[in-house]
Amino acid sequence: MNALTSPRISRKSGLLVVSGLALMHFLLHVLTNGNYGMFRDEFYYIACSDHLAWGYVDHPPLSIALLAGSRVVLGESVQAIRLLPALMGSLLVILTGLMTRELGGGRFAQIFAALCVMIVPIYLVVTGFFSMNAFDCVFWVLSFSIIIRIITTDNEKLWLLFGLAVGLGLLNKISILVFGCSVVAGLLFTPYRRYFRSKYFWMAGGIALLVFVPHILWQVANDWPTVEFISNAKRYKIAPLTPLQFLGGQIMGIHPLNAPIWLAGLLFLLFAKKGQPYRILGLTYAIAFAVLAIQRSKAYYLSPAYPALLAAGGWAIEALLHRRGWHWAKPILLGIVLIGGAATAPLVVPILPVETFIGYQKFLGVEPSAEETNPLGELPQYFADRFGWENMTATVASVYEGLSPEQQAECVIVTGNYGEAGAIDYFGPRYGLPPAISQHNSYYLWGPGDVSGNVMISVGISREDLENAFESVTEMATIVSPYAMPYENHMPVYLCVGLRVPLNEAWQRGKHYM
Repeated sequence: MNALTSPRISRKSGLLVVSGLALMHFLLHVLTNGNYGMFRDEFYYIACSDHLAWGYVDHPPLSIALLAGSRVVLGESVQAIRLLPALMGSLLVILTGLMTRELGGGRFAQIFAALCVMIVPIYLVVTGFFSMNAFDCVFWVLSFSIIIRIITTDNEKLWLLFGLAVGLGLLNKISILVFGCSVVAGLLFTPYRRYFRSKYFWMAGGIALLVFVPHILWQVANDWPTVEFISNAKRYKIAPLTPLQFLGGQIMGIHPLNAPIWLAGLLFLLFAKKGQPYRILGLTYAIAFAVLAIQRSKAYYLSPAYPALLAAGGWAIEALLHRRGWHWAKPILLGIVLIGGAATAPLVVPILPVETFIGYQKFLGVEPSAEETNPLGELPQYFADRFGWENMTATVASVYEGLSPEQQAECVIVTGNYGEAGAIDYFGPRYGLPPAISQHNSYYLWGPGDVSGNVMISVGISREDLENAFESVTEMATIVSPYAMPYENHMPVYLCVGLRVPLNEAWQRGKHYM
């Protein structure tokens, strides 16, 4: 009896430790989330949640609807805004442990795989501030988990749950379409292509489409703005990566110490006899990798696939250690991953004061990097974009306060991008500022409102462009934010008077989807 029950006890106790790791992951974010301030995109998403719709220029609506609900319940402090993504990070750790157990991994495999996920730099970044990316990771991993469950139980009805997960994932971020297509393509190369004859498989596709249809209809009604956005982003914004650079991005983004583990998991799934029933997981990853690498996508787009590989890697390594009798190696491996994660965590989580962070970064020989073409300062973009926003708003407010009452009554604040506009809208009320307008992404769709445009305070727009549109353009102040992205530092604030053309005409000329 003991021989039969001890593995089950071991597997359950493994999940207890995994839950503890998930709690640690959550507390790490909760205790540090307020250190560097709100991230650029968070201001924009808050603004989006004030304009609830079935879509936005650069993303579907699900994450925004969740944010709107979160703001009602929790408020909109930086800690409140970031609570949901922090919870998604913890859920990611737990789902990895559950996947590992479903594959057949014991206590060590579950803890090891969950710990590997816990230290992944890109997961710590995307679960450290609000965006659709934290939810995207969970939808990928949840979908992988359902596939594993379908294989272990041969319950075809679970395809319906898979369809719902993918549909909600699409309603959160369109990139999960790469995952769904990779699963379908991968099935062709496994005995599980028999599921193509299952009505539940095709019903799953119908469910995913049905969930996503409202966003498609929104795209049609708004002349497919996301298509234009993606085209412009690839052309002007995203730094193109060669396939080798894309692979390097995977190694660094998932953590160099994790590379042997997820690679072992991939090889185990593709070639090992024991991993053969789950080969579809490895094929899905390989196909998704090829598609994204050929498209020269951002490296982090593939990051949601790695919990499945790390789960398989933990399972494979546990089996190897058991077969060789190397049980002594288990605590050593756990210690190496834990120490390595602790060393890199300050690079992606705002644990350290900013000057200390810059020194630590230099000590490790790490250079700030970004997946976009904008130049960087001393901070990586995911940190730099958390600085300078309230200072910018205060500087704009000082210009606004210097206007006559008549000018203030007519004044509107126009910005070059959604981060600037969102920050004005977030901090502006406490400075007595009117709402901001912008021609960038969804702010363009929301329009300029009922204003004349004859008196404007401008931030982030070139003087040349302003002088083409206004009779008078005067530089009134300069925004100094040394830790911000370089293009947000030493930025002039202009007072613009006398719009040369009707505002609606000027508005249509300046549409900026990117």
